[in-house]
Amino acid sequence: MNCMPTGVPRGSDGLAATKASTAPKAKTRTKTKTKRTLVVVESPAKAKTIEKYLGKKYMVRASMGHLRDLPKSQFGIDIENDFAPKYINIRGKGDLIKALKKDAKHADKIYLASDPDREGEAIAWHLAFILGLDPSSDCRIVFNEITKPAIQEAVKHPRAINLDQVDAQQARRMLDRIVGYKLSPLLWRKVRKGLSAGRVQSVTVRLICDREKEIQAFHSDEYWTVGLKLRKERSAMFQADLVQIDGKRLAVTDEESKKIALHNESEAMAVTEDLAKQALTVASVRRSERRRKPAAPFTTSSLQQDAARKLGFTSRKTMMLAQQLYEGIELGRHGSTGLITYMRTDSTRISELAQQEAKSFLLEAFGPEFVPEKANVYVTGKKAQDAHEAIRPTSLVHTPESLEKYLNKDQLKLYTLVWQRFAASQMTPAIYDTMAIAIKAGDRYDLRANGSRLKFAGFTKVYAGAETTKKEKDVLLPELEEGDVLNIAKTLPQQHFTEPLPRYNDASLVKTLEEKEIGRPSTYAPIIETIQARGYVQRIDKHFQPTELGFVVVDMLEEYFKDIVDVKFTANLENELDEIAEGKVHKNQLLREFYGPFEQTLEKADEAIGHVELPVEVSDVRCEHCGRLMVIKQGRYGKFLACPGFPECRNTKPLLKDTGVKCPKCGGKIVERRTRRGRTFYGCENYPDCDYTTWDTPQQQKCEKCGAFLLKHHFKNGRGMLYCSNDACETRINHPINKELEKMRERAEAKRKREAEKAAAEAAEQSAETAGAPAKKENP
Repeated sequence: MNCMPTGVPRGSDGLAATKASTAPKAKTRTKTKTKRTLVVVESPAKAKTIEKYLGKKYMVRASMGHLRDLPKSQFGIDIENDFAPKYINIRGKGDLIKALKKDAKHADKIYLASDPDREGEAIAWHLAFILGLDPSSDCRIVFNEITKPAIQEAVKHPRAINLDQVDAQQARRMLDRIVGYKLSPLLWRKVRKGLSAGRVQSVTVRLICDREKEIQAFHSDEYWTVGLKLRKERSAMFQADLVQIDGKRLAVTDEESKKIALHNESEAMAVTEDLAKQALTVASVRRSERRRKPAAPFTTSSLQQDAARKLGFTSRKTMMLAQQLYEGIELGRHGSTGLITYMRTDSTRISELAQQEAKSFLLEAFGPEFVPEKANVYVTGKKAQDAHEAIRPTSLVHTPESLEKYLNKDQLKLYTLVWQRFAASQMTPAIYDTMAIAIKAGDRYDLRANGSRLKFAGFTKVYAGAETTKKEKDVLLPELEEGDVLNIAKTLPQQHFTEPLPRYNDASLVKTLEEKEIGRPSTYAPIIETIQARGYVQRIDKHFQPTELGFVVVDMLEEYFKDIVDVKFTANLENELDEIAEGKVHKNQLLREFYGPFEQTLEKADEAIGHVELPVEVSDVRCEHCGRLMVIKQGRYGKFLACPGFPECRNTKPLLKDTGVKCPKCGGKIVERRTRRGRTFYGCENYPDCDYTTWDTPQQQKCEKCGAFLLKHHFKNGRGMLYCSNDACETRINHPINKELEKMRERAEAKRKREAEKAAAEAAEQSAETAGAPAKKENP
């Protein structure tokens, strides 16, 4: 069977032919049926955009993702029958399947156009089964971007379904099913009901737990640095830092390659005082030119990292917005238009056509000095599948400014990031003039000052870079020559403390998962969401912290299922899945090698592990129903108070964290609260009797002028600003926070207005429908 469905009538049916033969010849009209091609994609938004490009001879329908899967109510894998999977139609998709079969029956050709990755290949394979197509026929089309040329080119070059990629997806799905459905019941029995374990999620939780243990075990050490403010006669002041004492490099700790360190204030002040007595001369001045090349276009992981760093987006939010931009946005008279290429990719490759289009646009927009003669090419990592291009705009002509009225705020932010990164990747390097000054202070001390000045903007004209949120500032040094004598204007001894590695945030966790080859870029967002939903990890101030439950589960898995939480083992499994996709390994071989040892370990662990009691944290809050002291429990949305008398007493209440600050309205405690969406705010404990609330963090520190408590406002870039909570305080006159608070009020008012207008429109529409409805007939 091929992609042309059998049994479809050609031309007029028999009855029409009979009628035509009995009618007068002069009035005979031959009615030919228009041949139509069915194209099945994954999402309705994509279907709408593609149908516009293909025209009336095509009907484009959406499968809404997978139509068949392993059953939820049973294991669904026949281990004895060589790991044969049992697939069933997904509940709730029955009407959709009927509609697709009906459309397929009346189509002359059928093309399966699910996403161009392993998951999409598997969806196409399941669709072929449902619609009665031969997977080896030319029924599969793929495209990296939803543009008219790309869609029309894809239709011209259909191919067979890649069964190796299907097997790789099936192997991943079955491995996850084996771990989830065999290990989760053990956790139910030994820890508590409702828990689950995942092959990749468990390793991710372990990484977060290991980092937390490092932070808890970390011992902070004091160290000092010494800087000097210098000038040559009347030249501008500049700063130089002490880098060497008696030929030994200055370091943070003694363990650092046996370098010298200043451990405390007395040591630092002794060095500072001695430095002030020395004659300072310029030992050398080195001038050079530094060229900074642009970063490669985005891959899935680098997009998630940059969106987290620069925009504060979670991985889930980034991928959701990218999906919308890929599938198509309504652009006025132009209709639905795909704005970026496929967003699940590990490649930095760019097509020649895209490079040529970018060159033409950039030459016109910026001039020839900003465009290299030969297009920039970026090397893709060895582990990359390189199935698709990098993430880029479908056309640089669609500038962020031109799309501002069509995109919502977050869509515009992400599109701007993609547009700027791709445009910059096709531009010339930025050029800096640099100066490094080595300074001798007597015979014992060496200092260094470094300066740089942007000479030519290059790609920084449009994009600041992956690691920065703002363009680099120039650090200017005065013109100095070897032998110049310098004067000390100020000494700058400074105390520091060593700090542990920071907790993972979205950007650093995605980067670590990619470096350690855990999962694939397309799985990072669901992994992060799952471990939070299970209650193993919580996001606090945009950083991930393991819960007590997370520690307990990881410790148990480390003791009895080392492979499940072993980083290298999980990475090797990913590599073997890649080999299945390349046709080098058979999926059943991988499943057999995994299942045998796993089943034996499962049996031993079931016998060895006793019931694990999670530690209970008792609060000082009494249950108003039964008088018991309530305990603190961890739920899906964070910690809450619950009565220990469950199930007899089911009383629960939110856990309110006291800020130690009194409410200015009623004198009650100001406590930390959360909105329905999990955003933190602060309000009076006596709500609803007292309505005091603030988004900014109350501080126990008092205002020096009026004695009111201070508030700390947090900006998206991590910067904080302290200000007095008393609006009438003289410190608030011309304070920068006033503008920020006014912006927040305007945004809140605009949001309330939009919601009110929407509610009014819905009410008017409902009223019109009610008025236009036919009156009910009364029974006689």
